[in-house]
Amino acid sequence: MAVHVIASSLMTSDLTTHRARSVGNGSWVVSYLPGRTLSCAQAVAALRVAEVVPSLLDLVGELADEVGLTALEAVGMAVRPSAWPEEPTPARHRWAGHPQPAGVA
Repeated sequence: MAVHVIASSLMTSDLTTHRARSVGNGSWVVSYLPGRTLSCAQAVAALRVAEVVPSLLDLVGELADEVGLTALEAVGMAVRPSAWPEEPTPARHRWAGHPQPAGVA
C-alpha cells in the first residue's frame, strides 16, 4: 500500500485507480467522495480505504457465495444488529479452590 503525493497537488496509489487532488488551502477532494472536502490526512485515509476494500470484498464474496449472497449483501446484513432478542447468559459458578464439604463429589 503506497499513497504517492505528486507536486503537492495530486495523490495516487499503486493499488487503486482512485485519486485525490488539492483544491487549495490544505483541502483535498477524493474521486469516490464527490461533494466532500477533506484534510490532507483524511484524503490519505480515504485512498487507503480504496486500496484495501477490494481485497476485503473478494474474501467476503467467497464466504457470501456459500450462503447465496453477494459480498455487498452479506456486508449490509452483517453490520446490522441482530433482530433476535438477547438470550440471558446462564450464571456461572466458579470453583474457587475451596475444599468441598464432606460427601460432595
